[in-house]
Amino acid sequence: MLYSSRPAQAITQERMMENPYQLIALRMGGGKTAATLTVVKELMLAKTLVVAPKRVAEMVWHREAAKWDHLAKLRVAKVLGTKDQRMRGLMQDADVYVINRENFVWLVKLVAESKQPWPFECVVIDENIGFKDRGSKSWQALKSVRKAVERLYILTGTPDPNGDLLDLWPQISMLDGGKRLGTGITKYKDRWYLPDKRNGTTIYSWKLKPGARAEIQGLVRDVMVSIDSDTQLPPRIDNVVPVPFNRKRYDEMEATQISGPVVAVNPAVLAGKLAQMANGAVYDDQRVVHPIHEGKLDALAEILEQGEPVLCFISYVHDWDRIKERFPQAVKFTGDDVLDDWQAGNIKLMVMHPGSGGHGVDGLQVGGNVGVWYGLPFSLDLYEQANARIHRPGQENQVVIHHLVAINTIDERIMQVLETKGDMQQALIDAVKEVRG
Repeated sequence: MLYSSRPAQAITQERMMENPYQLIALRMGGGKTAATLTVVKELMLAKTLVVAPKRVAEMVWHREAAKWDHLAKLRVAKVLGTKDQRMRGLMQDADVYVINRENFVWLVKLVAESKQPWPFECVVIDENIGFKDRGSKSWQALKSVRKAVERLYILTGTPDPNGDLLDLWPQISMLDGGKRLGTGITKYKDRWYLPDKRNGTTIYSWKLKPGARAEIQGLVRDVMVSIDSDTQLPPRIDNVVPVPFNRKRYDEMEATQISGPVVAVNPAVLAGKLAQMANGAVYDDQRVVHPIHEGKLDALAEILEQGEPVLCFISYVHDWDRIKERFPQAVKFTGDDVLDDWQAGNIKLMVMHPGSGGHGVDGLQVGGNVGVWYGLPFSLDLYEQANARIHRPGQENQVVIHHLVAINTIDERIMQVLETKGDMQQALIDAVKEVRG
């Protein structure tokens, strides 16, 4: 595919090319991965290490490199799995090495014990969760090799979800060694903060002094790219989040659809069963739920880590049951009784069926701008109407719609139809034919 950088991506690439360390704050789906890979290619960096959440490390970076024509020759190696698998990944002749956060600590220790120089010219932290706490193993590991890293880029969807800028200090100090915001968190607080909630001498929270926000932002402007919205960008970003899935389960479905625990007697029913499986669980003929995987729950967790309110669309009752079990803070949309709380920002994860949140519901755009399709719908109209609940007049921020797509499943066919506004009925028939061979 031919690559054409959007304005926010162009700004990001320019800043990364010019400056050896940057904090890049673009919303999820804003094109950070493609922009970063473009910079790696243009600078002809010797070796780049990407540290990412496990699912992102497994699924995103190599797929993004393969997606764009100008990145076709960029070699991406995964440093994941067992110790032997990780070692084989490190031994590959590649341009970009992708590792998950947990194994990054292992890698730093491995290099230190080998007495060899740090081998990576550039380090990219993809999502700063785990690197905002100076007491974490991840932050300490990065700190130990920082002087040997020539280029350091920290990518994040939300640099400071709470807006108090406290999380900014560990990140900026990692980049510049404390030149802009000071060398210690205590001095940082003393300069720009006042105690907020406290009990005697114990301080539970801090609040910014008057004028502190503008002063801090001014100091970090040259090392931080923060683009929340851009009038030249589409008002809505649609982001596909790939989720791993074992295709063998489809074969099991075919074998059991008539006489086994899962009953599917016609193509339409079978399509529904396949969609359930893609979501992570399936009903048998007694309405008993059989869990299959937690890939979509894990992907949803990563989105929630960004700290922004999320409106999540589901397809089945067991989707809600499993989400509620994994995320007790989740609230089901039931109408006006929860709308006020959503608009006030009191709900961080609201779950609804698109049929109840599609037509006739107004006011959701006030409470958030991030939507997640946990289960993709079989109706294009339902899909468009549900998205329009947060992407409509009154929405003040750029909208991001995440689609959790289980790879090698019916999800991919449905997503293709939704993107092209094609014939959904024919797509489902074709998908069932593929399963049946």
